[in-house]
Amino acid sequence: MVKSIAAITLGAIIAFAPFAATAETLQLAQAAPAATDTTPAAPAATTGTHRARTQSKAHQRARASAHHMRKMSTKPAAPATPAPAPQ
Repeated sequence: MVKSIAAITLGAIIAFAPFAATAETLQLAQAAPAATDTTPAAPAATTGTHRARTQSKAHQRARASAHHMRKMSTKPAAPATPAPAPQ
């Protein structure tokens, strides 16, 4: 039992080692920002309440669906003009 726990722990350490190195690199990059960067921080990616986002997404989906249905509807065929009679 102890050997299996040790093996799982060792496997997890080996598996997650690249993630830790990547996180450390990212933290170092964020800790020393460029001196010429004077722009304010960007706002959060998602703003608004959950309800507003859900309604907006539903509206976009309904609009896209209606547009698709308009495109897919078949237009009535134009009446064929009779060919002139040979003389």
